[in-house]
Amino acid sequence: MAGRPFVYVSRGIPQEVLQRLAAECEVQSFPEQRFITREELKQNARGAHALIVHPPDRVDAEVLDAVGPQLRVVGTMSVGLDHVDVAECRRRGVEVGYTPGVLTTATAELTIGLLMATARRMKEAMRAVHNGIWGTRWDDALWMTGAEVSGSVVGIVGLGRIGLAVAKRLRAFEPAKILYCGHSPKPTAQEVGAEYVSFEELLKSSDMVIATCSVSPQNRHLFNHQAFSVMKPSAIFINVTRGALVDQEALLEALRSGQLGAAGLDVSTPEPLPPDHPLLQLPTLTLLPHLGSASRRTRCTMATLTVTNVLAGLQGRPLPSPVP
Repeated sequence: MAGRPFVYVSRGIPQEVLQRLAAECEVQSFPEQRFITREELKQNARGAHALIVHPPDRVDAEVLDAVGPQLRVVGTMSVGLDHVDVAECRRRGVEVGYTPGVLTTATAELTIGLLMATARRMKEAMRAVHNGIWGTRWDDALWMTGAEVSGSVVGIVGLGRIGLAVAKRLRAFEPAKILYCGHSPKPTAQEVGAEYVSFEELLKSSDMVIATCSVSPQNRHLFNHQAFSVMKPSAIFINVTRGALVDQEALLEALRSGQLGAAGLDVSTPEPLPPDHPLLQLPTLTLLPHLGSASRRTRCTMATLTVTNVLAGLQGRPLPSPVP
């Protein structure tokens, strides 16, 4: 291509990584501290040779048409790919790179934190402190008590990289048993002593259910009315994968009715949830703003890998981390 290639970045990335990209390319970044809209992405990225995007920025045929046929590569700072139409990119000869592996540790640590916060009712407890309730009442010895991982049956839906990393950390809490389900048994389950069961058996048997599986059209709303009805009324549900995995109306009903004990989410549909969303009014729901990979080291590593993918694609070299 003549001249320096044009790269459009849909959200801010660390400056030290951006400088590396700017040394070789003309770079434009979305300047505002919010999600870019679809129309803004289509307009701003017109003529780009490469895109750097993040979930939930949707890259599909309509966006690809708007950007133009000169587009060579899309780099997404994510493991999840539900926001990128990979098949359509391939049809047009556009390479796609992503960032698997590098966020496993950060996401696993966040998952454990979210589980503990939800099980021990930390959101309610902090509100009691800030609202002046703590110290003004003590109904009985069970005030603000929660559940322990120790002695509990923990079920992990999807024992991939993140699921296995979560299980390894959970073992330190001495659960009674770790169950998992998925397409097939995993040899790595032996590392954590996890037992392979069906999805329904996992739901029925687990005191705590953690979703770490990837999302596909086949498992959209995997956690629906039927799934929540099978779970123990005291069960705790954790989702750190994508909001599409959960039927949020079913989750709302399950929490309101007491069919489910509590839930902790790092993801939702949409993101962010409107502040007046009924889920946010429930004391038994803990919601984080998609912090799974949000450690500085991990985000910088993700950005570096994404830029490396993009530069390789622009230079006609194999991407170091292509979508398989």
